[in-house]
Amino acid sequence: MNTQQINLSEWVETYAKDLYSWAFHKVSDSELAKDLVQDTFLAATQKIATFKGDSSPKTWLMSILNYKIIDYYRKKANKPVRLDMQSFAEYFDEEGDWKTEKRPKDWHQDESQLLDDSDFRMILEKCLDALPDKWNVCIKSKYLMNKDGNEICQDLEITATNLWQIIHRAKLQLRDCVELNWFKN
Repeated sequence: MNTQQINLSEWVETYAKDLYSWAFHKVSDSELAKDLVQDTFLAATQKIATFKGDSSPKTWLMSILNYKIIDYYRKKANKPVRLDMQSFAEYFDEEGDWKTEKRPKDWHQDESQLLDDSDFRMILEKCLDALPDKWNVCIKSKYLMNKDGNEICQDLEITATNLWQIIHRAKLQLRDCVELNWFKN
């Protein structure tokens, strides 16, 4: 066993838990996070000769992991999306105004505390998962990963106009889903 294999084995022992934690934070899926960490170590094995020690091993591995996460979301987002224009007709009239029955409701609750409620977070996660893949990736990138629009557009290879249309449509569906599943009046 050479020094590089020994170091990489030590790195797996030392950094796997932190890498998994970061991957799970970014993708919210335990099995996918494990796969991404495994892919990270496989890539590190192939690229170990390029590691010059200018950064810590953890920083180098996190960089590889971040690229794996971006690649995952890019592939997921590049699946074709069928836009159902009828869904807009459900919310808006011919002039573009809200239909009375579809106007956003007053939730009569302190929304700032909703994310502290585990039951609400479970409903929100189900609503996010119900979105088309590209919409899900855009919403999670913008609001959970705090990426700016330009970075999301670059990662997903979409235009700014497309991004904002996707986010708008996703918000409409999320609002509907949350109202239906959480605020049952």
